[in-house]
Amino acid sequence: MLNESLLEKYADVLLWGLRTARRERFRKRNVILIQYDHAALKLSEILYDKIITGGMNPIQRMGLTVGMERSFYGKSGGRQLVFQPPGEKELCGNLHGRIYLHAPDSLTHLKEIDPARICKVLVARKPLRDILERREQEGLYGWTLCTLPTPELAAQARTTPELYAEQIIRACYLDRENPVAEWETIRKQANAIKKWLGGLKTAFFHIESPHCDLRITPGAERRWAGVSGHNIPSFELFVSPDWRGAEGSYYANLPSYRSGNYVEGVRLTFVKGVAVTISAETGEEFTVKQLRMDRGAARIGEFSLTDKRFSRIDRFMADTLFDENFGGEHGNCHIALGASYTDTYAGDPAVMTKALKRKLGFNDSALHWDLVNTEAKTVAAHLTTGERVVIYENGQFRY
Repeated sequence: MLNESLLEKYADVLLWGLRTARRERFRKRNVILIQYDHAALKLSEILYDKIITGGMNPIQRMGLTVGMERSFYGKSGGRQLVFQPPGEKELCGNLHGRIYLHAPDSLTHLKEIDPARICKVLVARKPLRDILERREQEGLYGWTLCTLPTPELAAQARTTPELYAEQIIRACYLDRENPVAEWETIRKQANAIKKWLGGLKTAFFHIESPHCDLRITPGAERRWAGVSGHNIPSFELFVSPDWRGAEGSYYANLPSYRSGNYVEGVRLTFVKGVAVTISAETGEEFTVKQLRMDRGAARIGEFSLTDKRFSRIDRFMADTLFDENFGGEHGNCHIALGASYTDTYAGDPAVMTKALKRKLGFNDSALHWDLVNTEAKTVAAHLTTGERVVIYENGQFRY
């Protein structure tokens, strides 16, 4: 659905994202993993060529097909579900970069699978994610990802493939002559906002919308992150708060697809940092099971805001990457249940330990599930001085 000229621009933006996402510079002979769905083969070929030309070593790995995933999650025995192929830990321990190209042929093919089986796989693979997180903290590894249009995504978003593709083109600024320059401009503007937010001595944030009344404590030694190259597109600015300070109610009015399940209208009530009441208009049983995946699954790992002045996304896309960056009329906020991001630690990420994470209230979980609210809202920072400062209103930061 994207012609070769657009795919070339997309590849350039992804490589900009990869370079921007890693603290240390990439060097010759670094190892870059390209993971892709079958429908993204052409873009993976373009990236492979550019990485080879840059003197680095690409590794390509196509994802499981719909039939393969059905077989794996539906028929695997207990040991098969947690099996790790030989060399996986070694690969993760030697990767310098990873690009993931998301282009699904189906979003609902696992809907009959017991969610507990999927959770078991996620928990088993968490040690691999921990290896990559440690390498990223040390500045040795960076990653980015994107989505390509497919008929399935368009159908689940209730639009045509052509309109879906057009939304991706606009969202990633591929309709501009030099998309990378556009992203650099957005990054500079976002950095100024992050610096402003970081300068506020905030005791807690208060999020108010027609169906949200939530207090979030940013916590000690935090910094705001975002527009860092990790996701293309990405306009959100976020912090991983001290999970212990979450109090009140949250409502996700945008639907989401997760592990083959369609979930809509999630409502949560937090007491002392834990979601004690959980409901959903659609997919409630699945939602409850997800939040019982492990001890940290019912806690907040991320709080995010998107400024509509940056984001050109104005419709539901049935894809978290785009939906968590929704611009539209009112912008959006989202929380992620589960794992936190240690790149929002204000100190040197390389010194981050599990003990320090626990002390500072960074949440740990095999889950990371973004739940998006696009209602008109006001977000106020209540400062340690007692002053109340509105930081976000009418879909944009007050910077």
